[in-house]
Amino acid sequence: MGTASSLVSPAGAVGEVIEDTYGGGGGEACEIPVEVKPKARLLRGSLRRVGGSRPGGLIGASFKSTASVQELECVAEYERLRKEYEIFRVSKNNEVASMVKKEAKLDRENKRLRAELQALQKTYQKILREKESALEAKYQAMERAATFEHDRDKVKRQFKIFRETKENEIQDLLRAKRELEAKLQRLQAQGIQVFDPEESDSDDNCTDVTAAGAPSEYWNGGVLGSEPSMGSMMQLQQSFRGPEFAHSSIDVEGPFANINRDDWDAAVASLLQVTPLFSHSLWSNTVRCYIISTDETQPEVTIFIRNYSPKLQRVCETMGYFFQAVNFSTENERPLQDVRKWEIEKSSLVILLLHLTLPSCLLEDCEEAFLRNPEEKPRLIYHRREDGKVSSVSVQQLIEQISCVNKAKMIDHVGGMEEGAYEIYNSVEKIIKQDILGCEMTDLEGKDLGNKEDSAAPEEEVFGDVLWDAHDEQEQMEAFQQASNSTCELGFEKYFERLNDLVAAPAPIPPLLVSGGPGSGKSLLLSKWIQLQQKHSPNTLILYHFVGRPMSTSSESALIIKRLTLKVLMQHSWLVSPLTFDPAKLLEEFPRWLEKLSARHQGSIIIIIDSIDQIQQAEKHMKWLIDPLPVNVRVIVSVNVETCPQAWRLWPTLHLDPLHSKDVKSLISAECNSANVKLTKEQEKKLERHCRSATTCNALYVTLLGKIIACVGNTGSIDEILQQCCQCQDTVSLYRLVLRSIQESLQSDKEKDLLREILCVIGVSHNGVSESELMELYPELTSAVLASLLHSLHKMCLLTYGCGLLKFQHLQAWEMVKLEYMEAGENVISAYRQKLVEYFTMQLSQDRVTWRSADELPWLFQQQGDKQKLHKCLLNLFVSQNLYKRGHFAELLSYWQLVGKDKSSMAAEYFDSLKEYEKSSEGEESMICLADLYETLGRFLKDLGLLSQAVAPLQRSLEIRETALDPDHPRVAQSLHQLAGVYVQWKKFGNAEQLYKQALEISENAYGAEHPRVARELDALATLYQKQNKYEQAEQLRKKSFKIRQKAARQKGSLCGFALLRQRALQLEELTLGKDTSDNARTLNELGVLYYLQNNLETAELFLKRSLEMRERVLGSDHPDCAQSLNNLAALYNEKKHYDKAEELYEKALDIRRRALAPDHPSLAYTVKHLAVLYKKMGKLDKAVPLYELAVEIRQKSFGPKHPSVATALVNLAVLYCQMKKQIEALPLYECALKIYEDSFGQMHPRVGETLKNLAVLSYERGDFEKAAELYKRAMEIKEAETLLIGGKATSRHSSSGDTFSLKSALSPNAVLEHGQSGILLLPLLAGCVLAASHRGKDF
Repeated sequence: MGTASSLVSPAGAVGEVIEDTYGGGGGEACEIPVEVKPKARLLRGSLRRVGGSRPGGLIGASFKSTASVQELECVAEYERLRKEYEIFRVSKNNEVASMVKKEAKLDRENKRLRAELQALQKTYQKILREKESALEAKYQAMERAATFEHDRDKVKRQFKIFRETKENEIQDLLRAKRELEAKLQRLQAQGIQVFDPEESDSDDNCTDVTAAGAPSEYWNGGVLGSEPSMGSMMQLQQSFRGPEFAHSSIDVEGPFANINRDDWDAAVASLLQVTPLFSHSLWSNTVRCYIISTDETQPEVTIFIRNYSPKLQRVCETMGYFFQAVNFSTENERPLQDVRKWEIEKSSLVILLLHLTLPSCLLEDCEEAFLRNPEEKPRLIYHRREDGKVSSVSVQQLIEQISCVNKAKMIDHVGGMEEGAYEIYNSVEKIIKQDILGCEMTDLEGKDLGNKEDSAAPEEEVFGDVLWDAHDEQEQMEAFQQASNSTCELGFEKYFERLNDLVAAPAPIPPLLVSGGPGSGKSLLLSKWIQLQQKHSPNTLILYHFVGRPMSTSSESALIIKRLTLKVLMQHSWLVSPLTFDPAKLLEEFPRWLEKLSARHQGSIIIIIDSIDQIQQAEKHMKWLIDPLPVNVRVIVSVNVETCPQAWRLWPTLHLDPLHSKDVKSLISAECNSANVKLTKEQEKKLERHCRSATTCNALYVTLLGKIIACVGNTGSIDEILQQCCQCQDTVSLYRLVLRSIQESLQSDKEKDLLREILCVIGVSHNGVSESELMELYPELTSAVLASLLHSLHKMCLLTYGCGLLKFQHLQAWEMVKLEYMEAGENVISAYRQKLVEYFTMQLSQDRVTWRSADELPWLFQQQGDKQKLHKCLLNLFVSQNLYKRGHFAELLSYWQLVGKDKSSMAAEYFDSLKEYEKSSEGEESMICLADLYETLGRFLKDLGLLSQAVAPLQRSLEIRETALDPDHPRVAQSLHQLAGVYVQWKKFGNAEQLYKQALEISENAYGAEHPRVARELDALATLYQKQNKYEQAEQLRKKSFKIRQKAARQKGSLCGFALLRQRALQLEELTLGKDTSDNARTLNELGVLYYLQNNLETAELFLKRSLEMRERVLGSDHPDCAQSLNNLAALYNEKKHYDKAEELYEKALDIRRRALAPDHPSLAYTVKHLAVLYKKMGKLDKAVPLYELAVEIRQKSFGPKHPSVATALVNLAVLYCQMKKQIEALPLYECALKIYEDSFGQMHPRVGETLKNLAVLSYERGDFEKAAELYKRAMEIKEAETLLIGGKATSRHSSSGDTFSLKSALSPNAVLEHGQSGILLLPLLAGCVLAASHRGKDF
């Protein structure tokens, strides 16, 4: 046993390896940690053990061992300290590294926060500046508002003075008239012979008593009641064609595209494109009167509806409108709040009848109707007062609020209920005539409301000889609006690109076929694309037609072609008198009219026919589709896949795919969100799985599905309705589910029966049924019940409105009604048709011939196969007259063919019927009516080609009018005009000329020399002279007619301008105080344009700058609308001769449009042209050259290389080269332009003459005098024969492309080249001409 030193090596460390001496070599080396105790304790232990083993205590103890223990302890302490130091050092190093990282991170954070602080400081400064500018703008706006209010009050005072002055003048004239009449009677009583002016019964003209032989002076005010001709109505007609012709030149480029700066009235008329003339108070051709009454005033309502509503209905029928009075009884406890709100929105006029109290249940209706009236529709308050009684506080407060907010008309009545109802009737009649329908009170005074020909009078007065049906046109407008109202795009972007490619594709190209299943969204796609085209390509003319239900008027091919033809003619105010309405001839002439329009129109022409497969015998009647069309005409038609004609399947086809799952989800979500209905994810997945088949994945099915869920979601179980919907595998079955849900919501069997009756009657009719007709067909049907039923049917896409008639919104709805209610077959259908027959027959027996009875009754007889009754109906002269005057020529002809009568026998029967009617005609009014019937028959026979038989009724009409009215009455001129038209077609030009001159003389005496009726007669005479090759006389008459029409258009523009300014007053207030919107910016731009046209350049600059700033804030500085404002501002600076500013703005506009628009876009071409002209004006010809070359490229892409517009651009470029003394480059351009003009217009067109003059100048400058003389001689020959080569009109101040200037001829037109004279002898003349041209060609 050793000492302690044997256990610890002096030089060893803790954990050293120790060999095992006892176990041999079999073990592994291991590290044994040795714990070293404190030194003192270790020494004491050692000494104790030594003393104990040896006697004597310390005797024999080892000091060497004690030293070893101390060393051991020191070493151990050292190692411990070293280890702790290493640990400490490593930890501190780690901490230092961590601190370095944190320091770097904090440094980066500090830099980021500093940057954010700087950005916030900049933002703060910017906001501060914007706040200051906003405050400044606010103060300026308040100043402008105060100025506007002052001006408005000033205008009011001036108008009041003007009205009072005119009223006094009228009273003075009436007194003078009575005095003259009394003096005349006294002279006659004394036996003194006095000249008799043979005063007319008509108010259209008025003569003064003059001495014999002195010329009579007619009062020009008679124009107000006259019948304007077609030409004078062009501007008005273009103002209400709706989205189809909604583009205007002001909307594109302000005054800088095609608007004549001197014609301010034309600019106002163009602005009417934005604010149409027809009343916004009308809901689908119906004057709707919504009556709010209390229990105290219910007797007045009852009297008004019973006694006076039929009279108002006759007034509206006379003018071609429906009238519907709606009143909800306060006793009705059903929750009809949504229905009432819907009725108030549709109403044209709201009448509130009050006495002493106002129930709280009516407050919401009153607030909705009177306090929330953004469209400023007419409102009327009837307040019956009673002596000794005071109205309640609620009544007084409501009247006070309405008087502060709304300009409602008040009737304070003290008296009986009968008198009160009569006062309401008088006020309502005045509001309908003046405010809603826009006619003066005197327009219908003196007319017999029962007069049978008055139903067609509005169209006759407006359009003259044009057989136009305004109801069909309004139906098309409403069909377009209905199709485009959806806010869902359904992934149409890819289809839009394909349609755009069709427009841009080079000609010739066949029609594009848009195909898809029923309800796939074809109409929606086309209407949305039309809107985009009108917005982005305003120079594109779009003619559309939406075909409705088969067998309806909209599906008749002859009416479609006639409507499209008239639309084409109206584009350039072409005369329509030579237009035939024979269906076969019209089908042949339509392509020729289209080609003529193509040659004059500056952009593309797109014809769109929706659901063309619904037209009867579409392949036969639409054969013009497969003929080659003009280069800038494109045709798009839509068809159902199942019913597409086989021959059309080879056309290029755009097929609508089923909806994508995300589109299905978005459609259903939109409907549910509108009703605050939320679907669970399981329900959404269930709907997504269901809408995967071809029949359940179309737009109509999904939309209807969403409406069902939204309607039922708030009242029932969604899971239950989903289960029912999933059982419906097509749209018809889903419509059946909708109908059954509506039936379940009705409380009584009577209402369910009425629902069935309404749907069936609408289904068996020709074009639909109006609400007033339903009320007369079913007297037990109240307005409240009808409104509730129609609200449900309209909300669920079963019914819609079209020109005041209730129709099925989709064909699938009509199919569902037949399956649900008419399974018994033809017997049920025949019974409902018989009910309509009895109703319209009763109208005829009451001498109530309206456009509705003329449309429905013959068609119903045709469907029933009752030829005898159809024959009798056709012999009703007023029914046939109504059909003919509204242009339903082909329909009338088909009825006679069904009866089995040819043209001659038909004419004979009409003539015999007129003879019988003449025997019973007594009195002046009956004879005037008879003359109108004879005239209609003559025009009808003329259109049939029976010229010899047409003469007799027209001559008889002339004789009756000369006898019953006066030989100088304007209606006599009308008979002369029609009779002359027959002689023109009969090639009897001598007779026609004499009649036209007589009609012209009568019209000038009756209306004055500058009335549109006079222009009409001048045009007719000019056409006659043209047929006789009397070109000089024709040219003089056409120029005179053109001036008259231009002046009439200006007067009409002024009258429309006052109405327009009144309608824009509220918009101006919104502009001064309202928010920044794109619409406000557009209106500011238009106002700037109008001030520009008035030469008020300073004000125009302010508006245009505001428009530009607002557009940059709202749309961004790179938006095309900003380019429009830049372009307009540049033109304004150009006018002010600030060319540097104009150049900068034009360049900015050009840069934006190059990036944003297509290379051949018209707006890009406008900017290129304006900037090129500016460069040319500034003398920067080198900069102008590439722009003129770009203009040539744009026109070649847009119109093709052979279009006259391309030739115009080539001439302009050639003129520029001539100014740069580059005659060699100019020569081929002139020659190419000359060839294009000759190929397009012929050898003798004025354009050819102008180009020849330019070539003559160029040849002279190059020294080729012989060629110069030859070219100049040709140019002079064209100048002499220029008159009728462009349709008998003077050369336009615009080119065929509409974007070049027409200057005076550079060469003298008086230079005469004699035969045999050489080119050398002509050089002095040419030299003078060339020097006068200042070495430049004619730039046009």
